[in-house]
Amino acid sequence: MRDVVAASPRARSLNLGVPGWPGHRAGQHVDLRLTAEDGYQAQRSYSIASAPEDATLQLTIVRVDDGEVSPYLLDELRSGDPLDIRGPVGGHFSWSVDEGGPLLLVGGGSGLVPLMAMVRHRAAHGSDAETRLLVSARSDDDLLYREELAALQPALQPADRLIIARNYTREPPAGWTGWKRRVDAAMLAALGAPPGSNCFVCGPTPFVEAVTQDLVAAGHEPRRIHAERFGPTGG
Repeated sequence: MRDVVAASPRARSLNLGVPGWPGHRAGQHVDLRLTAEDGYQAQRSYSIASAPEDATLQLTIVRVDDGEVSPYLLDELRSGDPLDIRGPVGGHFSWSVDEGGPLLLVGGGSGLVPLMAMVRHRAAHGSDAETRLLVSARSDDDLLYREELAALQPALQPADRLIIARNYTREPPAGWTGWKRRVDAAMLAALGAPPGSNCFVCGPTPFVEAVTQDLVAAGHEPRRIHAERFGPTGG
């Protein structure tokens, strides 16, 4: 590990130097394995947050207070400590700028991480691919990459080629006048993603299933809907 940066009050991004790293596509993940002194092993899958162009491999870890892995990665891991990483893994949930747009990206909680790799990849190439990103978080403290998201949209021109929308399901920030409910069909329709959009949906299983069903019902082609879901783990 090279360094750690804050991604939210409850999450940190680990920047890793991986010798012999073959490169990755935005949206892929890695399997990370920890081995205790007594031989006990724990393995978790983490989406890659960094764009393929970045010099380091970034993983964003959200704390699970009673978990086996995330507290160690966030509290105990130190610069120079080795990690056992396999990857990159996954091909169906990935995107490259040469594939163009339009894109509809919908992330729930830490499901934003692989979508952020796509947005960063887009920015690294100065791409004008039409992109709509909907981020749904429980609260402002749970929103990953808050400052970066706020800076991205006005930095890219024309601004309407990248639309970033937020939704809060439990505790919106003070004065918030935007969406504050579970993601639903009306919310997705308001984003205005045109027919033929490549849709990427990532988050907890119930979230992903509900969003993909709404997208199909709205007329989006099932073959263009890419889903990445995760359930409860040991953290």
